[in-house]
Amino acid sequence: MVDSVLNRSAGGPALRLETLIRIRWLAVIGQTVAVLLVAHFLRYDFYLSLCLALIAASAWLNVFLRLRYRASFRLTEVAAVALLGYDILQLAMLLFLTGGLQNPFSMLLIVPVIVSATTQSIRQILPLAILAVGAASALVFFHLPLPWEDGASLQLPLAYVSGMWVAIFSMMVFTAVYTYRVADEARQLSAALAATELVLQREQHLSTLDGLAAAAAHELGTPLATIALVSKEMIRELPQGSPLSEDAQLLRGQAERCRQILGKLTSLSEAGDDLIGRVPLSSVMEEVAAPHRDFGIELVVTPGSIAGEPKCMRNPAILYGLGNLVENAIDFAASRVEFTGNWDDQAITITIADDGPGFPPDLIERIGEPYVTTRRRDTRQTGGGLGLGLFIAKTLLERAGASIEFANAETGGAIVTVRWPRAMADTSNTVVPAEIPDELAASS
Repeated sequence: MVDSVLNRSAGGPALRLETLIRIRWLAVIGQTVAVLLVAHFLRYDFYLSLCLALIAASAWLNVFLRLRYRASFRLTEVAAVALLGYDILQLAMLLFLTGGLQNPFSMLLIVPVIVSATTQSIRQILPLAILAVGAASALVFFHLPLPWEDGASLQLPLAYVSGMWVAIFSMMVFTAVYTYRVADEARQLSAALAATELVLQREQHLSTLDGLAAAAAHELGTPLATIALVSKEMIRELPQGSPLSEDAQLLRGQAERCRQILGKLTSLSEAGDDLIGRVPLSSVMEEVAAPHRDFGIELVVTPGSIAGEPKCMRNPAILYGLGNLVENAIDFAASRVEFTGNWDDQAITITIADDGPGFPPDLIERIGEPYVTTRRRDTRQTGGGLGLGLFIAKTLLERAGASIEFANAETGGAIVTVRWPRAMADTSNTVVPAEIPDELAASS
């Protein structure tokens, strides 16, 4: 499920048609105002009718798309490239009629490329960039004169026009790459957060099953007690050795077995609130370490020896987050991982240290970001991570109130320190409700 979320987001979300329509309306209004100002305020002579016809074509295209498709419609890759390509060609025709690259509005050729870079993949951005560069190159040599005062013409030197072309090309490349990188990081972060939510939801769902099992046990308690009572009376009334007496004894035995099963189910939630839900820190650490002891790496668990060991809630987010950190340490350790707990009156601290290569100094400040791989695996290990596991662990632990620090030991190896304020994590002084009496005890 997590992989499907990441795969869906890898190519970026589909562009909404409504977004393009609104951007094109801004372009239509801007182009209309520009040509009317030049024609009527500056009184420059140029092909105003043709310019207005091109602008009207964009307006009618918007009207058609808005009537044909719903506002929530999302474009396919080909459709998005086609509509943005039309915007480039329409603007190129306007520039052809109004001076080519000598027109200061020629910089707007890069806008459709930037719009594509915010949401689309490289294979969609490249055709638009090539089209925009091709249009700019053609406008260097093929264009009508720049609108100017009557009886005069303005012809800028080729060197200046070439400079405009270089400026458009440079701005397009820089802005598109920058926009794509920023948008891509936002998409990756969104996908990683979605994966985190799925992991947490799954862990919480498993925890909720305990409560549901206990509720079912209580609901079944009364009818099962009735069955046990009736079968007891039947055994007492029926003569020994009769077939009905044997059936009644069998019914009595099965009712007792059901009572024992329901008692176990009840203990998962009710007794678990105290015995499982609230456990000493050493028990939490042992539960986290248990699945990682058989990988050829020595895992040393030191829960601390100071008096007054805190009791913590058995939080699925904490168990998953710490387990991921321990697993990461074992993946990169040479021979030993130390899993150490400590506490005082102010804080509860857990430290995970390994004797591996440590974190790369150039990435240590970015550890915990999605898709940042922290360390290279050696020849003993296969595969490679995207850094998503550490991101999920860090997110879950921080949501549980912890702060996390990543560092390298002076003697080599990596150290991860997880710290909670003791008042937030320690539940030793929390009042626990009394256990609910067993409804079936009276019938046994």
